Amino acid sequence: MRAAPLAALPAAFLLSAGPAAADAPSPTIGTAGTSFLTATTVEPDRPVRVSASTGDHLYWSFAAAAGQTGRITVTVALPPPTNRHGAATYTADIFDGLRRRQACTAGPQNATANTGATSVKLRCTLRQVRAWAEPWSDDPLPGTYYLRLSASDLPEQDLGLPIRVDVRITTKDGAAQPAGAKLEAPLSPAVNPGATLAPDAAPPASPSAVSSAPKPADRVKGWFSWPSSRWWWTLGGGVLAAVATVAGYNLTRRPHHWF
Repeated sequence: MRAAPLAALPAAFLLSAGPAAADAPSPTIGTAGTSFLTATTVEPDRPVRVSASTGDHLYWSFAAAAGQTGRITVTVALPPPTNRHGAATYTADIFDGLRRRQACTAGPQNATANTGATSVKLRCTLRQVRAWAEPWSDDPLPGTYYLRLSASDLPEQDLGLPIRVDVRITTKDGAAQPAGAKLEAPLSPAVNPGATLAPDAAPPASPSAVSSAPKPADRVKGWFSWPSSRWWWTLGGGVLAAVATVAGYNLTRRPHHWF
């Protein structure tokens, strides 16, 4: 009679584990494009698994709306270490609909796989998509985005080896206006309003103008201080005047003839 409760334990455990397993959907077998024009569309929160060859450039596309923040995770299962001949660097680049490369705010976009590594994982968190932006800025706008996976620094012998790529794109909703867009302080300081004066009243001199104006004694001292630019100009003018006088005298002098 006591065996019945014990026999029911495995069934109860399987029922309780069912919802937890359902939270992590299994990846679906998909494909990848080889250019922007042939990029394969990926739905957010639906992982995709692709079989490819080492050295291929793989492209995927996904849509992002205003206020969303995209997170991209790429896991590359490498060929067996015994078949590889050196390290390789994998890079995940994100582009918008205008083919402008978008920067990642978090996550390693590049990862180097050593000879003994079995897989590499790349992550990228995009900036929040804005509802509007200035024409000259590169802020992310609603539309289609592209994910490109590429490999560099590959040994030539490793080109064409089979790899497996798992791609998962998730989006987080938020406000269309990005954080930090509120103006905390005015761009220009406030101007103190002035007072209206009577028609015959003279405007008062500002303290800064009075303090910055040179005193009469300082002006006189500046004229006679040595050395100064005024002294050099005076001496230069005197020399030029003397030279001009001598030259004029020589040009105008005439010899006297006595008969």
